[in-house]
This record gives sequence, C-alpha cells and structure tokens, in this order.
Amino acid sequence: MRKKVLSMALAGTLLAAGSATGTVLAGDNSANGPNYGGNETIKNERLHNYEEMVKVLEKADSQSEAMELETYGESVKGRDLYLAKFASDEDNPTILFLTQQHGNETLTTEGALKLIQKLTSNGKKTQEILDNVNVLIAPRLNVDGAEGDVNFSLDDYVSGTHTRYNANGVDLNRDHVDREQPETKAFHENVLQKYSPDYMIDFHHQGTQTTLGDSDELVSGSILYPTTENVDNEVLQRSKQLGSVVYNAVSDKGYGLLSKYPGGSAETISRNGLAVEYDIATLLFEMRGMADHEYDDYVLGQKSNGKLIQQAVTAMEEALESLADGSINEADTSFWDDLPRSGYGE
Repeated sequence: MRKKVLSMALAGTLLAAGSATGTVLAGDNSANGPNYGGNETIKNERLHNYEEMVKVLEKADSQSEAMELETYGESVKGRDLYLAKFASDEDNPTILFLTQQHGNETLTTEGALKLIQKLTSNGKKTQEILDNVNVLIAPRLNVDGAEGDVNFSLDDYVSGTHTRYNANGVDLNRDHVDREQPETKAFHENVLQKYSPDYMIDFHHQGTQTTLGDSDELVSGSILYPTTENVDNEVLQRSKQLGSVVYNAVSDKGYGLLSKYPGGSAETISRNGLAVEYDIATLLFEMRGMADHEYDDYVLGQKSNGKLIQQAVTAMEEALESLADGSINEADTSFWDDLPRSGYGE
C-alpha cells in the first residue's frame, strides 16, 4: 500500500485559493514548482469542500444582480450540481467553463470561484465583459468524488480524500455519449442543451512530471483542441483560436509553460463529443498536479498552487476579454504546429 505517508490533517491535496473570500495564498514564483515526492507539505483543509463552495456561490449570488445561481441536477449521493450564469443578451457569444469532472483535480474549481467573485464585483472592465459575453461556470461536476464519498475503497490513494471517479466508480469524462451517470446526464440536458454555449474550456489536472516535449523542463499545463475526425472544420478552427488566446495569455505571465496534450479521439470525452454533438468550440486545459491519486508522482506539493490557481483565472479572463472585443476571431493558430507535445519525466 503506497498511501498514508502524511497524517490525514496534512495529507494528499493541493493548497486552495485561500479562505471563502478567495485570497490567493503565497506560493512559489512558478507554476511548475516542486511535486509531492514524499516530502512536501500539502494541506487538504484549505481547499473549499462542498459546503464551503456552496456558501461562496450563494454569497456571490446574493451580492450581484448580474449572476443567477442555478441547480441543474444531483450527484449519485444527492448533492446539488451548481451553475453560475451571467447572461445579459442571447445574441452574445456564450462560453462555458467546466471544472472538476474528476474529483481529485481541484485547483481549477478554486480558480472558477475566484472568477465568479470577480464577475460579481463592480468595475468598468467587468461590466464591459458581461455586456458582451454570456458566461456559464459549472464548478465541480464530480462533487461526490471530490468529497471522497464513494462506493469503493480509497485505501490505495496517497491520502484517501479525493478520487477521479464518481460515487459509482465511473469516469465522468468518458460518459459523454451514453450519459449513464446522473451528473453527465444533467449536465447535457440542463446546461448544454438548454444554453447552447459557443465555446467551452474543460479544466483538468495531469501528473506532476509532464515535460515540454523530450526536454526535462516541467510544464505548468497542457492544452488541446478536439481531435476526433468528425469535428466540423469551423468548430475546429474556433477551438484552435481559443487555445491561441489561452496559450498567449499564460505564456505572457512568465510563470506558466504549456505543452500540447497527447489526447485521444474518443467522443466519449467531452472535448471531442461536445464539439461534434453541439458544435461547441472546445479546449482542454490540463493543469499540473493532482490533489490525490494512487501514484505519488501525480500528487503535487503546495508551493506552486497559488500560481496554478492564477493560471486558471488568467485563462478564463483572457478568453472572456477576447470574446468581448472580438479579438478571438483574429487569433493566430499557427503556434499549434510547433507546440511540443507533452512528455513525461522520470
């Protein structure tokens, strides 16, 4: 058994954005900092658990006329699934941010909560975005896996607190065709089919040792457009443009380094299936490190977490700004031709 190398109070996950107010805690200067390695201090209690996440969402909803908080379904264990909606004009482009299809991929939800807090604050820049873009944020699709409240043992995990799978042991990001699980069924029926988004960024996490090509340089994330042969060419182009916007924004910050994710073509995966079924321009964004896993080298120490959370926020904000001013339509996609594919270090 490979787990329990730390006490449960310190075990097995990533540092969150901070308290319920969303303050980013100090971290390393780069988003590709140290992995767990059996030595890093990693704290579980600073992540927003389900109840804390709901409180953040409800508080934001109560403070903003622009936001509407919806519940669009329930998990296997009966937890509500939430959607934060900012929609002022049905003629505006609509973008959806989806986080935590996998319950052990946590920091992307922390970034989504920070974005919600920003969009519910007053400010000229925020208002310009909301006047020109409809924003949908579905934080934490896999609410049961994120709580470790599942119908199978987590004894082989590093800390036993978070799992990739839903309570039935199903990978939700392989259930976008059959939709046999209540989470994915509700997501399709009550979000995708109801609001018809034009763009989507699907946020995930990957292992800590992912490298830029064959080099030994660790990346802070990896991105990829839909790779199924059935995707419409116009949808593929818009997906690549979305990737261009995100890549340039993260690269310009100086703390992020991205590679091209070596993803498959199965349409059970949201990146592929949603692009085909709904003509949504989709982008996969895999952030570095996971909160909990069977393998030690997938779990990340806390020193990089503030920057990783900010990396997610940067991607979301830049996508919104490019849609608001229309610059996404001019985004140069040629960088994809030279972007090194992800490797994996020893």
